[in-house]
Amino acid sequence: MKPPSDSFLSIVQKPDDKDTLTVRARIKGDIERVFPGAKVVEGHGTDYRFRAKIPRQEVAQALHDQVMNLTASNFKASVKDRSRHDAYMRVWQAMYRYQQEQD
Repeated sequence: MKPPSDSFLSIVQKPDDKDTLTVRARIKGDIERVFPGAKVVEGHGTDYRFRAKIPRQEVAQALHDQVMNLTASNFKASVKDRSRHDAYMRVWQAMYRYQQEQD
């Protein structure tokens, strides 16, 4: 199983679709790393370029498996791809600044 640091996903429930979740990604291959059998659709001009409809139970099982197999004590250090690491760091920095503004 791949570590959660090698994919960045958004998971939402579309209206009137209780049993299926829409898993979205900005980077090609991110959905397939967590859901190898997913039928991913590419949509140019959307906020998330890649999407797949996946049964809620399958999403829940994948998240459960990720949590149960988590071993990284430092998320940033677990990201091996340099460009992905740098992108994650920009998000981390933005959220750190936001945290500081809350004081």
